[in-house]
Amino acid sequence: MHFSIPETEVRSDENGSTYVAYNIHVNGVLHCRVRYSQLLGLHEQIKKEYGNNVVPAFPPKKIFTLTPAEVDQRREQLEKYMQAVRQDPILGSSEMFNSFLRKAQQETQQIPTEEVQLEIYLSNGQKVKVNILTSDQTEDVLEAVASKLDLPDELVGYFSLFLVQERGDGGCTYVRKLQEFELPYVSITSLHSPDYRIVLRKSYWDTAYDCDVMDDRVGLNLLYAQTVSDIERGWILVNKEQHRQLKSLQEKGSKKEFIRLAQTLKYYGYIKFDPCITDFPEKGCHVIVGAGNNELNFHVKLPSDQMKEGSFKVTRMRCWRVTSSQVPVANGTANPSSSSKCDVKLELAFEYLMSKDRLQWVTITSPQAIMMSICLQSMVDELMVKKSGGSIKKMQKKRVNGSFQRSDSQQAVKSPPLLDSPDPSREQVVKLSTKLSSVSLRGLSSSNSASDISGNDFHGNYAFEGIGDDDL
Repeated sequence: MHFSIPETEVRSDENGSTYVAYNIHVNGVLHCRVRYSQLLGLHEQIKKEYGNNVVPAFPPKKIFTLTPAEVDQRREQLEKYMQAVRQDPILGSSEMFNSFLRKAQQETQQIPTEEVQLEIYLSNGQKVKVNILTSDQTEDVLEAVASKLDLPDELVGYFSLFLVQERGDGGCTYVRKLQEFELPYVSITSLHSPDYRIVLRKSYWDTAYDCDVMDDRVGLNLLYAQTVSDIERGWILVNKEQHRQLKSLQEKGSKKEFIRLAQTLKYYGYIKFDPCITDFPEKGCHVIVGAGNNELNFHVKLPSDQMKEGSFKVTRMRCWRVTSSQVPVANGTANPSSSSKCDVKLELAFEYLMSKDRLQWVTITSPQAIMMSICLQSMVDELMVKKSGGSIKKMQKKRVNGSFQRSDSQQAVKSPPLLDSPDPSREQVVKLSTKLSSVSLRGLSSSNSASDISGNDFHGNYAFEGIGDDDL
Protein backbone atom coordinates (compact mmCIF):
# COMPACT_ATOMS: atom_id res chain seq x y z
CA MET A 1 0.00 0.00 0.00
CA HIS A 2 1.23 3.47 -0.83
CA PHE A 3 1.40 5.84 2.15
CA SER A 4 1.99 9.55 1.64
CA ILE A 5 1.45 12.89 3.38
CA PRO A 6 1.08 15.22 0.40
CA GLU A 7 -0.43 18.14 2.27
CA THR A 8 -1.08 19.84 5.60
CA GLU A 9 -3.99 21.87 6.91
CA VAL A 10 -4.31 24.52 9.61
CA ARG A 11 -7.31 23.54 11.74
CA SER A 12 -8.92 24.60 15.01
CA ASP A 13 -9.56 22.39 18.02
CA GLU A 14 -12.58 22.52 20.34
CA ASN A 15 -10.95 25.35 22.31
CA GLY A 16 -10.41 27.50 19.23
CA SER A 17 -6.65 26.96 19.17
CA THR A 18 -5.10 26.35 15.78
CA TYR A 19 -2.82 23.44 14.91
CA VAL A 20 -1.27 21.83 11.86
CA ALA A 21 -2.95 18.63 10.64
CA TYR A 22 -1.00 16.18 8.50
CA ASN A 23 -3.17 14.45 5.90
CA ILE A 24 -2.20 10.80 5.50
CA HIS A 25 -3.17 9.39 2.12
CA VAL A 26 -3.31 5.72 1.18
CA ASN A 27 -3.13 5.03 -2.56
CA GLY A 28 -3.72 8.72 -3.25
CA VAL A 29 -6.92 8.92 -1.16
CA LEU A 30 -7.23 10.68 2.19
CA HIS A 31 -7.24 8.13 5.00
CA CYS A 32 -6.93 10.35 8.08
CA ARG A 33 -5.76 13.67 9.50
CA VAL A 34 -3.41 13.57 12.48
CA ARG A 35 -1.49 16.01 14.61
CA TYR A 36 2.23 15.81 15.21
CA SER A 37 1.53 14.96 18.85
CA GLN A 38 -0.56 11.94 17.83
CA LEU A 39 2.22 10.56 15.66
CA LEU A 40 4.72 11.28 18.42
CA GLY A 41 2.54 9.29 20.81
CA LEU A 42 2.48 6.38 18.33
CA HIS A 43 6.25 6.60 18.01
CA GLU A 44 6.73 6.45 21.76
CA GLN A 45 4.45 3.42 22.02
CA ILE A 46 6.29 1.60 19.25
CA LYS A 47 9.65 2.47 20.82
CA LYS A 48 8.50 1.17 24.21
CA GLU A 49 7.21 -2.07 22.70
CA TYR A 50 9.92 -2.84 20.16
CA GLY A 51 12.98 -0.86 21.29
CA ASN A 52 15.02 1.97 19.79
CA ASN A 53 16.91 -0.26 17.36
CA VAL A 54 13.79 -1.22 15.42
CA VAL A 55 11.99 2.12 15.25
CA PRO A 56 12.85 4.50 12.37
CA ALA A 57 13.94 8.08 13.00
CA PHE A 58 11.21 10.49 14.06
CA PRO A 59 11.34 14.28 13.48
CA PRO A 60 12.23 16.08 16.73
CA LYS A 61 10.07 18.52 18.67
CA LYS A 62 10.52 22.25 18.11
CA ILE A 63 10.39 24.85 20.86
CA PHE A 64 9.14 27.71 18.68
CA THR A 65 6.29 27.89 16.19
CA LEU A 66 7.29 26.35 12.89
CA THR A 67 7.66 28.47 9.77
CA PRO A 68 5.86 27.29 6.60
CA ALA A 69 9.15 25.89 5.31
CA GLU A 70 9.70 23.97 8.56
CA VAL A 71 6.14 22.62 8.44
CA ASP A 72 6.78 21.29 4.96
CA GLN A 73 10.09 19.78 6.07
CA ARG A 74 8.35 18.05 8.98
CA ARG A 75 5.65 16.81 6.58
CA GLU A 76 8.29 15.12 4.45
CA GLN A 77 9.98 13.63 7.51
CA LEU A 78 6.69 12.29 8.87
CA GLU A 79 5.87 10.84 5.46
CA LYS A 80 9.17 8.95 5.41
CA TYR A 81 8.53 7.79 8.96
CA MET A 82 5.07 6.40 8.13
CA GLN A 83 6.42 4.67 5.04
CA ALA A 84 9.29 3.14 7.00
CA VAL A 85 6.97 1.84 9.72
CA ARG A 86 4.50 0.42 7.20
CA GLN A 87 7.23 -1.35 5.25
CA ASP A 88 8.82 -2.90 8.32
CA PRO A 89 7.67 -6.56 8.43
CA ILE A 90 7.08 -6.37 12.20
CA LEU A 91 5.96 -2.80 12.81
CA GLY A 92 3.79 -2.49 9.71
CA SER A 93 1.71 -5.53 10.59
CA SER A 94 1.48 -4.78 14.30
CA GLU A 95 -1.91 -4.24 15.91
CA MET A 96 -0.49 -1.09 17.51
CA PHE A 97 0.12 0.55 14.13
CA ASN A 98 -3.06 -0.71 12.48
CA SER A 99 -5.34 0.24 15.38
CA PHE A 100 -3.83 3.74 15.38
CA LEU A 101 -4.76 4.14 11.70
CA ARG A 102 -8.25 2.75 12.22
CA LYS A 103 -8.96 5.09 15.11
CA ALA A 104 -7.54 8.07 13.21
CA GLN A 105 -9.67 7.19 10.18
CA GLN A 106 -12.84 7.09 12.26
CA GLU A 107 -12.01 10.36 14.04
CA THR A 108 -11.19 12.12 10.77
CA GLN A 109 -14.51 11.16 9.19
CA GLN A 110 -16.32 11.98 12.47
CA ILE A 111 -18.33 8.76 12.38
CA PRO A 112 -19.38 7.63 15.87
CA THR A 113 -19.28 3.99 16.90
CA GLU A 114 -22.76 2.59 16.41
CA GLU A 115 -24.57 -0.35 14.90
CA VAL A 116 -25.21 -0.05 11.16
CA GLN A 117 -26.19 -2.20 8.23
CA LEU A 118 -23.55 -2.56 5.53
CA GLU A 119 -24.20 -3.87 2.04
CA ILE A 120 -21.65 -6.33 0.67
CA TYR A 121 -21.99 -7.40 -2.93
CA LEU A 122 -21.35 -10.81 -4.44
CA SER A 123 -19.73 -11.13 -7.85
CA ASN A 124 -23.11 -11.55 -9.56
CA GLY A 125 -24.41 -8.27 -8.12
CA GLN A 126 -26.46 -9.71 -5.29
CA LYS A 127 -26.36 -7.87 -1.98
CA VAL A 128 -25.72 -9.34 1.43
CA LYS A 129 -26.72 -7.03 4.28
CA VAL A 130 -24.76 -7.47 7.48
CA ASN A 131 -25.20 -5.79 10.85
CA ILE A 132 -21.88 -4.47 12.10
CA LEU A 133 -20.36 -1.65 14.11
CA THR A 134 -18.96 1.34 12.29
CA SER A 135 -15.69 0.61 14.12
CA ASP A 136 -15.44 -3.00 12.87
CA GLN A 137 -12.24 -3.71 10.99
CA THR A 138 -11.96 -5.59 7.70
CA GLU A 139 -11.58 -9.02 9.27
CA ASP A 140 -14.66 -8.45 11.44
CA VAL A 141 -16.78 -7.52 8.42
CA LEU A 142 -15.50 -10.48 6.40
CA GLU A 143 -16.44 -12.83 9.23
CA ALA A 144 -19.88 -11.21 9.49
CA VAL A 145 -20.48 -11.81 5.78
CA ALA A 146 -19.28 -15.40 6.05
CA SER A 147 -21.62 -15.95 9.00
CA LYS A 148 -24.58 -14.49 7.11
CA LEU A 149 -23.87 -16.79 4.18
CA ASP A 150 -23.18 -19.83 6.39
CA LEU A 151 -19.71 -20.10 4.91
CA PRO A 152 -17.65 -22.44 7.15
CA ASP A 153 -14.90 -20.86 9.25
CA GLU A 154 -12.24 -22.93 7.51
CA LEU A 155 -13.14 -21.32 4.15
CA VAL A 156 -13.22 -17.68 5.27
CA GLY A 157 -9.51 -17.30 4.49
CA TYR A 158 -10.16 -18.20 0.85
CA PHE A 159 -12.08 -14.95 0.34
CA SER A 160 -11.41 -11.23 0.74
CA LEU A 161 -13.28 -7.94 0.52
CA PHE A 162 -12.44 -5.62 -2.37
CA LEU A 163 -13.30 -1.98 -3.01
CA VAL A 164 -14.76 -1.83 -6.51
CA GLN A 165 -15.89 1.12 -8.61
CA GLU A 166 -18.76 0.58 -11.02
CA ARG A 167 -18.33 2.30 -14.39
CA GLY A 168 -20.95 3.87 -16.60
CA ASP A 169 -20.33 1.31 -19.34
CA GLY A 170 -21.37 -1.55 -17.08
CA GLY A 171 -17.82 -2.57 -16.26
CA CYS A 172 -16.03 -2.32 -12.95
CA THR A 173 -12.64 -1.29 -11.63
CA TYR A 174 -11.01 -3.16 -8.76
CA VAL A 175 -9.55 -0.34 -6.68
CA ARG A 176 -7.94 -2.29 -3.88
CA LYS A 177 -8.24 -5.15 -1.44
CA LEU A 178 -9.47 -3.84 1.91
CA GLN A 179 -6.68 -3.85 4.47
CA GLU A 180 -6.33 -4.55 8.18
CA PHE A 181 -5.70 -0.88 9.01
CA GLU A 182 -9.06 0.39 7.76
CA LEU A 183 -12.72 0.28 8.73
CA PRO A 184 -14.79 -0.86 5.71
CA TYR A 185 -17.89 1.12 6.69
CA VAL A 186 -15.87 4.30 7.13
CA SER A 187 -13.88 3.68 3.93
CA ILE A 188 -16.95 3.25 1.74
CA THR A 189 -18.93 6.04 3.42
CA SER A 190 -16.13 8.59 3.15
CA LEU A 191 -16.07 8.24 -0.66
CA HIS A 192 -19.52 9.87 -0.88
CA SER A 193 -20.29 8.13 -4.17
CA PRO A 194 -22.81 5.43 -5.10
CA ASP A 195 -20.37 4.15 -7.72
CA TYR A 196 -18.26 2.38 -5.09
CA ARG A 197 -19.16 -0.91 -3.45
CA ILE A 198 -17.51 -3.63 -1.39
CA VAL A 199 -17.36 -6.97 -3.20
CA LEU A 200 -16.66 -10.45 -1.83
CA ARG A 201 -14.31 -12.38 -4.13
CA LYS A 202 -11.96 -15.32 -3.78
CA SER A 203 -8.48 -14.17 -2.80
CA TYR A 204 -6.32 -17.07 -4.00
CA TRP A 205 -4.76 -17.77 -7.41
CA ASP A 206 -4.03 -21.51 -7.52
CA THR A 207 -7.07 -23.23 -9.05
CA ALA A 208 -6.22 -26.36 -7.04
CA TYR A 209 -7.79 -24.59 -4.04
CA ASP A 210 -11.13 -24.54 -5.90
CA CYS A 211 -11.63 -28.15 -4.81
CA ASP A 212 -11.64 -27.13 -1.14
CA VAL A 213 -14.19 -24.40 -1.84
CA MET A 214 -16.45 -26.58 -4.03
CA ASP A 215 -16.73 -29.25 -1.34
CA ASP A 216 -19.00 -26.86 0.57
CA ARG A 217 -22.41 -25.83 -0.78
CA VAL A 218 -22.01 -22.14 0.03
CA GLY A 219 -18.43 -22.07 -1.24
CA LEU A 220 -19.58 -23.73 -4.45
CA ASN A 221 -22.30 -21.13 -4.97
CA LEU A 222 -19.88 -18.25 -4.38
CA LEU A 223 -17.33 -19.67 -6.80
CA TYR A 224 -20.02 -20.40 -9.38
CA ALA A 225 -21.42 -16.86 -9.14
CA GLN A 226 -17.92 -15.39 -9.59
CA THR A 227 -17.17 -17.64 -12.56
CA VAL A 228 -20.40 -16.71 -14.34
CA SER A 229 -19.76 -13.03 -13.63
CA ASP A 230 -16.21 -13.20 -15.01
CA ILE A 231 -17.50 -14.84 -18.19
CA GLU A 232 -20.24 -12.24 -18.58
CA ARG A 233 -17.83 -9.32 -18.32
CA GLY A 234 -15.43 -10.94 -20.79
CA TRP A 235 -12.64 -11.69 -18.31
CA ILE A 236 -12.73 -15.38 -19.30
CA LEU A 237 -12.53 -16.16 -23.02
CA VAL A 238 -15.26 -18.46 -24.34
CA ASN A 239 -15.76 -19.69 -27.90
CA LYS A 240 -19.08 -20.84 -29.37
CA GLU A 241 -18.66 -24.52 -28.59
CA GLN A 242 -17.54 -23.82 -25.03
CA HIS A 243 -20.46 -21.45 -24.65
CA ARG A 244 -22.86 -24.18 -25.75
CA GLN A 245 -21.37 -26.62 -23.24
CA LEU A 246 -21.53 -24.09 -20.42
CA LYS A 247 -25.17 -23.24 -21.17
CA SER A 248 -26.02 -26.94 -21.15
CA LEU A 249 -24.34 -27.45 -17.76
CA GLN A 250 -26.05 -24.36 -16.43
CA GLU A 251 -29.48 -25.60 -17.51
CA LYS A 252 -28.80 -28.90 -15.78
CA GLY A 253 -27.73 -27.11 -12.60
CA SER A 254 -24.31 -28.79 -12.80
CA LYS A 255 -22.32 -26.12 -11.01
CA LYS A 256 -19.22 -28.19 -10.29
CA GLU A 257 -18.97 -29.34 -13.90
CA PHE A 258 -19.56 -25.76 -15.02
CA ILE A 259 -16.61 -24.57 -12.91
CA ARG A 260 -14.39 -27.45 -13.99
CA LEU A 261 -15.01 -26.60 -17.64
CA ALA A 262 -14.38 -22.92 -16.90
CA GLN A 263 -11.05 -23.86 -15.29
CA THR A 264 -9.86 -25.07 -18.70
CA LEU A 265 -10.69 -21.73 -20.36
CA LYS A 266 -8.23 -18.95 -21.00
CA TYR A 267 -7.91 -16.37 -18.20
CA TYR A 268 -9.97 -18.29 -15.67
CA GLY A 269 -9.33 -16.77 -12.23
CA TYR A 270 -7.70 -13.59 -13.62
CA ILE A 271 -8.44 -10.04 -12.52
CA LYS A 272 -8.53 -7.67 -15.48
CA PHE A 273 -7.46 -4.03 -15.16
CA ASP A 274 -8.58 -0.94 -17.02
CA PRO A 275 -6.72 0.01 -20.23
CA CYS A 276 -3.42 1.75 -19.46
CA ILE A 277 0.05 2.50 -20.90
CA THR A 278 3.23 0.42 -21.03
CA ASP A 279 6.75 0.82 -22.41
CA PHE A 280 6.91 -2.80 -23.58
CA PRO A 281 7.67 -3.69 -26.30
CA GLU A 282 7.99 0.03 -27.02
CA LYS A 283 7.08 3.26 -25.27
CA GLY A 284 3.56 4.59 -25.36
CA CYS A 285 1.79 1.31 -26.07
CA HIS A 286 -1.78 0.89 -24.91
CA VAL A 287 -2.26 -2.30 -22.92
CA ILE A 288 -4.89 -4.28 -21.04
CA VAL A 289 -3.27 -6.09 -18.11
CA GLY A 290 -4.63 -9.21 -16.44
CA ALA A 291 -3.34 -10.82 -13.24
CA GLY A 292 -3.66 -14.55 -12.68
CA ASN A 293 -1.92 -17.92 -12.97
CA ASN A 294 1.14 -16.39 -11.27
CA GLU A 295 1.67 -13.91 -14.09
CA LEU A 296 0.78 -10.54 -15.56
CA ASN A 297 -0.77 -10.94 -19.00
CA PHE A 298 -0.44 -8.16 -21.59
CA HIS A 299 -2.77 -7.42 -24.51
CA VAL A 300 -0.77 -4.69 -26.23
CA LYS A 301 -1.80 -2.37 -29.04
CA LEU A 302 1.30 -1.23 -30.88
CA PRO A 303 1.59 2.22 -32.51
CA SER A 304 0.97 0.40 -35.81
CA ASP A 305 -2.43 -0.71 -34.38
CA GLN A 306 -1.22 -4.32 -34.40
CA MET A 307 -2.43 -6.33 -31.39
CA LYS A 308 -0.04 -8.60 -29.51
CA GLU A 309 -0.20 -10.70 -26.36
CA GLY A 310 2.45 -11.77 -23.88
CA SER A 311 2.83 -12.88 -20.26
CA PHE A 312 5.32 -12.16 -17.47
CA LYS A 313 5.68 -14.87 -14.80
CA VAL A 314 6.07 -13.68 -11.21
CA THR A 315 8.80 -16.31 -10.70
CA ARG A 316 10.95 -14.49 -13.26
CA MET A 317 10.53 -11.03 -11.72
CA ARG A 318 13.64 -10.12 -9.78
CA CYS A 319 11.86 -7.22 -8.08
CA TRP A 320 9.18 -4.63 -8.67
CA ARG A 321 8.35 -1.18 -7.42
CA VAL A 322 5.46 1.25 -7.40
CA THR A 323 6.32 4.89 -7.98
CA SER A 324 4.15 7.95 -7.57
CA SER A 325 4.69 11.48 -8.75
CA GLN A 326 2.69 14.67 -8.66
CA VAL A 327 1.36 15.72 -12.06
CA PRO A 328 -0.20 19.20 -12.35
CA VAL A 329 -3.74 19.29 -13.67
CA ALA A 330 -4.71 21.35 -16.69
CA ASN A 331 -3.96 25.06 -16.28
CA GLY A 332 -1.79 24.15 -13.32
CA THR A 333 1.88 24.68 -12.76
CA ALA A 334 4.83 22.46 -13.51
CA ASN A 335 6.21 22.99 -10.04
CA PRO A 336 5.14 19.98 -7.92
CA SER A 337 5.88 21.80 -4.68
CA SER A 338 3.42 24.58 -5.41
CA SER A 339 -0.02 24.76 -3.87
CA SER A 340 -1.77 24.20 -7.22
CA LYS A 341 -3.85 21.04 -7.53
CA CYS A 342 -1.97 17.99 -8.77
CA ASP A 343 -2.98 14.49 -9.73
CA VAL A 344 -1.04 11.45 -8.60
CA LYS A 345 0.63 9.47 -11.39
CA LEU A 346 1.23 5.83 -10.45
CA GLU A 347 3.57 3.40 -12.18
CA LEU A 348 4.37 -0.25 -11.61
CA ALA A 349 7.82 -1.27 -12.85
CA PHE A 350 9.27 -4.77 -12.61
CA GLU A 351 12.69 -6.13 -13.51
CA TYR A 352 12.16 -9.24 -15.59
CA LEU A 353 14.44 -12.11 -16.57
CA MET A 354 13.97 -11.95 -20.34
CA SER A 355 16.59 -14.61 -20.97
CA LYS A 356 19.19 -16.48 -18.94
CA ASP A 357 21.56 -13.52 -18.71
CA ARG A 358 19.34 -10.53 -19.54
CA LEU A 359 17.18 -8.50 -17.17
CA GLN A 360 14.91 -5.72 -18.39
CA TRP A 361 12.63 -3.23 -16.67
CA VAL A 362 9.00 -3.13 -17.83
CA THR A 363 6.79 -0.22 -16.74
CA ILE A 364 3.01 0.08 -16.54
CA THR A 365 1.42 3.49 -16.00
CA SER A 366 -1.98 2.98 -14.40
CA PRO A 367 -4.13 4.31 -11.53
CA GLN A 368 -4.41 0.62 -10.55
CA ALA A 369 -0.63 0.14 -10.25
CA ILE A 370 -0.86 -0.55 -6.52
CA MET A 371 -3.64 -3.09 -7.00
CA MET A 372 -1.39 -4.82 -9.55
CA SER A 373 1.43 -4.82 -7.00
CA ILE A 374 -0.89 -6.30 -4.37
CA CYS A 375 -1.80 -9.08 -6.81
CA LEU A 376 1.87 -9.85 -7.46
CA GLN A 377 2.65 -9.90 -3.75
CA SER A 378 -0.25 -12.22 -2.96
CA MET A 379 0.96 -14.57 -5.71
CA VAL A 380 4.41 -14.62 -4.12
CA ASP A 381 2.91 -15.18 -0.65
CA GLU A 382 0.83 -18.07 -1.93
CA LEU A 383 3.76 -19.70 -3.72
CA MET A 384 5.94 -19.38 -0.63
CA VAL A 385 3.26 -20.92 1.59
CA LYS A 386 2.87 -23.83 -0.79
CA LYS A 387 6.64 -24.28 -1.13
CA SER A 388 6.99 -24.52 2.65
CA GLY A 389 4.25 -27.14 2.81
CA GLY A 390 1.78 -24.76 4.42
CA SER A 391 -1.93 -24.35 3.79
CA ILE A 392 -3.91 -21.39 2.60
CA LYS A 393 -6.22 -22.02 5.55
CA LYS A 394 -3.42 -20.98 7.89
CA MET A 395 -1.91 -18.36 5.61
CA GLN A 396 -1.12 -15.27 7.63
CA LYS A 397 -1.83 -11.80 6.37
CA LYS A 398 1.19 -10.45 4.58
CA ARG A 399 2.14 -7.27 2.80
CA VAL A 400 4.67 -5.97 0.39
CA ASN A 401 7.95 -6.50 2.17
CA GLY A 402 10.04 -3.88 0.43
CA SER A 403 11.27 -0.46 1.40
CA PHE A 404 10.25 3.01 0.33
CA GLN A 405 12.74 5.31 -1.29
CA ARG A 406 12.01 8.95 -1.96
CA SER A 407 13.71 10.90 -4.69
CA ASP A 408 12.51 13.94 -6.60
CA SER A 409 9.00 13.65 -5.16
CA GLN A 410 8.79 9.99 -6.15
CA GLN A 411 8.56 6.92 -3.95
CA ALA A 412 9.30 3.28 -4.68
CA VAL A 413 8.31 -0.01 -3.11
CA LYS A 414 10.59 -2.95 -3.78
CA SER A 415 9.38 -6.51 -3.90
CA PRO A 416 11.05 -9.65 -2.55
CA PRO A 417 13.89 -11.18 -4.58
CA LEU A 418 13.39 -13.58 -7.45
CA LEU A 419 12.00 -16.92 -6.34
CA ASP A 420 13.22 -20.38 -7.17
CA SER A 421 10.57 -22.67 -8.61
CA PRO A 422 8.27 -23.05 -5.59
CA ASP A 423 6.26 -26.03 -6.80
CA PRO A 424 7.85 -28.43 -9.30
CA SER A 425 4.62 -30.41 -9.55
CA ARG A 426 2.83 -27.56 -11.34
CA GLU A 427 3.91 -27.18 -14.94
CA GLN A 428 3.09 -23.49 -15.26
CA VAL A 429 5.74 -22.47 -12.71
CA VAL A 430 8.96 -21.82 -14.62
CA LYS A 431 12.12 -23.44 -13.29
CA LEU A 432 14.85 -20.84 -13.25
CA SER A 433 17.56 -23.49 -13.45
CA THR A 434 16.57 -24.25 -17.04
CA LYS A 435 17.50 -22.16 -20.05
CA LEU A 436 14.96 -19.37 -20.43
CA SER A 437 13.91 -17.81 -23.67
CA SER A 438 12.93 -14.17 -23.95
CA VAL A 439 9.33 -13.02 -23.70
CA SER A 440 7.58 -13.16 -27.02
CA LEU A 441 4.44 -11.23 -27.88
CA ARG A 442 2.07 -13.35 -29.90
CA GLY A 443 0.11 -11.64 -32.63
CA LEU A 444 -3.65 -11.19 -32.15
CA SER A 445 -6.31 -10.27 -34.63
CA SER A 446 -7.98 -6.96 -33.96
CA SER A 447 -11.31 -8.71 -33.44
CA ASN A 448 -12.49 -12.07 -32.17
CA SER A 449 -12.35 -14.98 -34.57
CA ALA A 450 -15.54 -16.54 -35.86
CA SER A 451 -15.37 -19.18 -33.15
CA ASP A 452 -15.09 -16.66 -30.32
CA ILE A 453 -17.94 -14.81 -28.67
CA SER A 454 -17.85 -11.76 -26.48
CA GLY A 455 -18.65 -11.84 -22.80
CA ASN A 456 -21.78 -9.82 -23.55
CA ASP A 457 -23.24 -12.83 -25.36
CA PHE A 458 -23.18 -14.89 -22.19
CA HIS A 459 -26.40 -13.91 -20.51
CA GLY A 460 -28.44 -15.20 -17.63
CA ASN A 461 -29.74 -14.41 -14.19
CA TYR A 462 -27.84 -16.41 -11.59
CA ALA A 463 -29.35 -16.34 -8.14
CA PHE A 464 -27.22 -17.27 -5.16
CA GLU A 465 -28.73 -20.01 -3.04
CA GLY A 466 -28.95 -19.66 0.70
CA ILE A 467 -29.76 -15.92 0.90
CA GLY A 468 -33.17 -14.76 1.98
CA ASP A 469 -35.37 -12.65 -0.26
CA ASP A 470 -34.84 -9.66 2.01
CA ASP A 471 -31.19 -9.65 1.02
CA LEU A 472 -31.79 -9.54 -2.74
